[in-house]
Amino acid sequence: MLRSVSRLSRFCVRSPLCPLSRVPHVWPPVTRQPPGPLAVTRGYSSQNTGSDNKVVVVGVPNPIIWFRTRIYFFLIRTYLDRDFSIEEFTDGAKQAFSFVSRLLSQCKYDALENLVAGEMLKELKEKCSVLSDNCRKALAAESDEIMYSFPGDVAIHYDDDGRKFVRILMRFWYLTYADIPDEELDGTKVFQVVMGDENAKDSKRILTANYEFLREFTQGVKPDWIITRIEHSKLIE
Repeated sequence: MLRSVSRLSRFCVRSPLCPLSRVPHVWPPVTRQPPGPLAVTRGYSSQNTGSDNKVVVVGVPNPIIWFRTRIYFFLIRTYLDRDFSIEEFTDGAKQAFSFVSRLLSQCKYDALENLVAGEMLKELKEKCSVLSDNCRKALAAESDEIMYSFPGDVAIHYDDDGRKFVRILMRFWYLTYADIPDEELDGTKVFQVVMGDENAKDSKRILTANYEFLREFTQGVKPDWIITRIEHSKLIE
């Protein structure tokens, strides 16, 4: 999935990179920004009625963020990796998001050791331990239930030794069948999609997640990505 930006068919991070605290020179800092341009329509069929249901997700366009990320993608291709492709990276990030989120919902932390940075994994264990079963289930995102994904921000890092790093914050919108009480998600935008009969319980919720990917671009270093930040709506923050 995120083996390299030019070959994203496998998600294989064999060794964690250094923690972000060891990369002092950050330009620009990755910040939480409103979603970029987003307009998606997906069709679903209800097993009970056979009717088609369209789900429309619309985000407020942020041309500044969109333009800035494109500048950094250009810089990555020009100075770090001429084979870099944001389309291939996004496809690999979606696979990684689905794979990691499902492991996380099953509390399979050992399987995440080489995929998620050590400090982040430690935080995840603590945060997931207090979640209800339904909330943990809501963490899992099946690949065919991901409504949309897009890069929310990009940053280039240089440490004191001259090593080069890039981190990309990916935002995901996905559907879940998990039965989550509204009070569990107080303060966040959650949409409920009814499939077929409005009185039936066959409904889905649209949730959001942020995953940050870090890779060292120093010459001679393996092109491995590692996840350094994971957030799921009000479930994990």
